[in-house]
Amino acid sequence: MSREPWRPRHRRAPLIPEPRGGRAQRAVCVLLALCAGALLLAGEPLVPTARSLIFHFATLQIGALLKGICYLTEEIFHLHSRHHGSFWKALSSCFPPRWHGPMLLICGSAYVALLGDGQPLCLHLILASLCQLLVLALGLQKPSAVEMSEMSERSKQNVAHGLAWSYYVGYLKIVLPRMKKSMEEFCRVNPNLLACRKTWKLHILIPLSCDVYDDLEKVDSNIQYVTDLTETTLARAGTKKRVYKHSLYAIRDEENQLWYCAVEYATPLQSLYAMSQDECAAFSREERLEQAKLFYRTLEEILKGSKECADAYRLIAYEEPEEAETCFLSREIMWHLQQEHREEITMLEGNHLHTPSMALDSTELNLQISVSDLPQPLRTDGF
Repeated sequence: MSREPWRPRHRRAPLIPEPRGGRAQRAVCVLLALCAGALLLAGEPLVPTARSLIFHFATLQIGALLKGICYLTEEIFHLHSRHHGSFWKALSSCFPPRWHGPMLLICGSAYVALLGDGQPLCLHLILASLCQLLVLALGLQKPSAVEMSEMSERSKQNVAHGLAWSYYVGYLKIVLPRMKKSMEEFCRVNPNLLACRKTWKLHILIPLSCDVYDDLEKVDSNIQYVTDLTETTLARAGTKKRVYKHSLYAIRDEENQLWYCAVEYATPLQSLYAMSQDECAAFSREERLEQAKLFYRTLEEILKGSKECADAYRLIAYEEPEEAETCFLSREIMWHLQQEHREEITMLEGNHLHTPSMALDSTELNLQISVSDLPQPLRTDGF
């Protein structure tokens, strides 16, 4: 394939969020050190300061215990359906940090030892409980959107995680290992269409808007359907002879040249789009965009760790422009095809430079053979 590399003039790479780091926890440590320093610089008496600190800390533990009790009153009615009839499982679910009780006892004991303001301990506990119950009743301790997002990502419980794993296990893990063979069979019949072996893979379109179209030719006039690759037929989940196949398309570039590749949308994005359109799912457009980005990141991580799918796919994530462009999709695909073409050229040039020459010239051959190793003439001295 001797073509000049062609590139789209304007391509904006999609912004895919990276996994959150530990910056929030480091910020806590920094603020803790600053508060401790400010407390030392204040020069307050030690005993009243310690009493106030212990009281505030005990108040937080009381709040956690009261919150767990409130949740436990609900979970008691779901012992069999949610906790297999075990009260202890329900209890541990409502009080996950096991140190709340012991910590409250330690704080209470320390506070009693430091008590000296004349007010009874019972009054302090009642006031602390009242404040915490007011906070719970007003919903002031609900986790923020960032906290909920981080918890969902760390526990792998997002909608996107489930869709990505289902897409991989139920489809990609089946078809991608057979992709090279299908391409080889097609190239035996059509040897000139797929000259670049780096393009012998499934190109998966991931529009972050989740707009998935059934007919690529109607989306972009520079994309033309060519044929279907060899079908894969398997018995799957009770269905006899389930058929898996891919379509080959011709992509026309700005120089009117055709580039061929297997391309299709990631079908789970249709589910995300449908959820955002259904009131029962309570799935907003912003949440759909976040889940689409997380779907791409999760799928990329899964496929990178899959040896059987290596070099058999290429993920094409993109954000559609605000103003409609008739040939946007073909330019996006062409950018990736050109990247693969350049990768193959670079790989071939690297192999050519690093491959040792097996042929030795006559000078090198003479240097490697000593005189004693050369053939000797037959003896003619009579023996």
